[in-house]
Amino acid sequence: MSQSHSTPQYTVPGMTTSQGSEVIQLLSKRLHALNELALTLKHVHWNVVGPHFIAVHQMLDPQVSSVREMVDATAERISTLGGSPRGTPGVLVAERSWDDYAIGRADAIEHLGALDLVFTGIIEDHRKAAAATEKSDPVSQDLLIEHLRSLELFQWFVRAHLENSGGSLSTSDQTSEKGAARAAGERAAGA
Repeated sequence: MSQSHSTPQYTVPGMTTSQGSEVIQLLSKRLHALNELALTLKHVHWNVVGPHFIAVHQMLDPQVSSVREMVDATAERISTLGGSPRGTPGVLVAERSWDDYAIGRADAIEHLGALDLVFTGIIEDHRKAAAATEKSDPVSQDLLIEHLRSLELFQWFVRAHLENSGGSLSTSDQTSEKGAARAAGERAAGA
């Protein structure tokens, strides 16, 4: 077990080392998810093509910067709690519970369809972690809530490209990135 997941020698005042360890474990998972999100957003930035290229290309860079700040804040909170954040690629791949982003070079709308699912997964897991820290560590909960504020905004930016005037999303019934990309592309082509 990695040091970031072991019981710390100390933690912040008002928390037991056992509570600190639990929060460190939650935050370590969020650290991996955020690191991967930053890389995925940059991957899309480099591989997006089509008529909406410039809008999506330019929309993603500020998101990448913001997510990288979330990564840093999460790692620093892990350290504050007495843990050792591990942000190397090998640890991320070994400890993550999801597959690599499935889309390579593709139309902007297809990437946005897939990104909608990526954001959904990250937001759902962030919300669970925020709820789990409510009683034991309101400082970490506040950090996660602040992340959610931006992550949900970024997903709205993505969804605005996927939504029709009636309010339905082209990706609403999709469960895979490739399926969401295909559905978004088909709707865009038919519009």
